[in-house]
Amino acid sequence: MSTLAPSPITLSKLVSRQEVAEHTTAFRLERPANWKFKAGQALDLTLLNPPETDAEGNTRTFSIASAPHEATLMVATRMRDTAFKRVLKTIPLGTAVKVEGPSGDLTLHNNAKRAAVLLAGGIGITPFRSMVFRAASEKLPHRIFLLYSNRRPEDAPFLDELLTLEKENPNYELIATMTEMAKSQRSWQGETGQIDQAMLSRHLKDAVSPVYYIAGPPEMVSGLHTMLNEAGADDDDIRTEEFSGY
Repeated sequence: MSTLAPSPITLSKLVSRQEVAEHTTAFRLERPANWKFKAGQALDLTLLNPPETDAEGNTRTFSIASAPHEATLMVATRMRDTAFKRVLKTIPLGTAVKVEGPSGDLTLHNNAKRAAVLLAGGIGITPFRSMVFRAASEKLPHRIFLLYSNRRPEDAPFLDELLTLEKENPNYELIATMTEMAKSQRSWQGETGQIDQAMLSRHLKDAVSPVYYIAGPPEMVSGLHTMLNEAGADDDDIRTEEFSGY
């Protein structure tokens, strides 16, 4: 009986942190030598001898938001009031942390004749940021449609750079939608309301034999999965990642 090789464990350092949306912070980590991953994969981050801890422990799994060609490893998270996140928010830059991975198989399919339809909710954007920046860097021929749902523009991590990326990759299209614009202080000219079949129909006319990827809160992932099934999509063409307990 074969066994899976354990993921390599190595030390890294916290390089920087930046607020990328309200109550959402991106953390960049030193990329260890020869540390390779595929766009869409995840890592385990462990705090070493933190000044405080709680029942949730000192390790979290994060999707890698940076693309494989970027110099650092980036993760991003909603900043709940937990011991882990309080420590991550306040430890000095340069502090050593433990990184284990990569793990996960939410990666872009190989057949470039088939479109990729990425359905993201909130912080579920992180694996898809990695994918679309990889696609642009490597000039992949895949047609990529990214549908990205948030309550308000203020809550949408990486929104501006995901919009700008359309200029770099003509095969990529961002369809961002906001569900609670009445609570926003910003103007918004894009889609509003939840991602539904009507929205998909409007924007996916050119999507050939699509493979669907869904990442976000469990209820959103489940709901979109059911919607796609009801519209005729086969489970073999739907790949999902749930983000709970941010």
